[in-house]
Amino acid sequence: PCMPVCDILIRGAGAVGLTGALALSRLGYSVGLHAPASTAAGPDVRAYALNAGSVALLRSLKVWDAIAAAGNEFDIIPVGIGVYAVTGRIEKGYRLMGAELESEYNPVEAGLARPKVNSADIIGKAGYLKAREDGPAAIMCTLSMDSQRCADGYDRFPTGGNEPILTLSGERIVDAKGRVSRVTTAGAGPSVGKYLLLAYLPPEHAVEGTKLQVMYMNEMYPVTVERASATPLFDPDDSRMKR
Repeated sequence: PCMPVCDILIRGAGAVGLTGALALSRLGYSVGLHAPASTAAGPDVRAYALNAGSVALLRSLKVWDAIAAAGNEFDIIPVGIGVYAVTGRIEKGYRLMGAELESEYNPVEAGLARPKVNSADIIGKAGYLKAREDGPAAIMCTLSMDSQRCADGYDRFPTGGNEPILTLSGERIVDAKGRVSRVTTAGAGPSVGKYLLLAYLPPEHAVEGTKLQVMYMNEMYPVTVERASATPLFDPDDSRMKR
């Protein structure tokens, strides 16, 4: 069939294509969209992370305000990437590649062991089975800061930059494989009202309620082990996510 004549034809009618078409049409161009017919049974539920430039563009096109108005009945609010990268993630105890998940620790130590194992001979299976058999030399834990007040009288906020976790006597914590316990992620947990840290601890220290210290900017701050497993501190049974 013949296609209508237009100044610009955009292939793809997703968020980017639609935004581009709207912006060009506002400049006076005749714009066409080319996309295959949707075969989805329901609405598009993909999530998008927007930077400041994208937000500014959507505001200029009045799309941002239209989305906000349409979402009023659902109480939608804009949130920063910190929720995804730190705040929301650390409250749920989600592990992050490059932080909690890296080659120095295995999936068992990260709390990712599952009851069943794939029957296929997949890459890494032998190492995973050995890790299950050996048991963890360290356990990924969620800790909370009992106080953030520094010696000068104001609160400090560790950033998850490998701050060492120490005993109450100030000794380094080292597991059976010689790995030192350090903070892998740190951030506010507004839903639980605490400042949270993630760190690997040897089993003897990975006990809920254990009191330890974190060193930050050459000062000691008291911390408590809140979780010594993958169970999240917030919504531990995931009931909110299942509503």
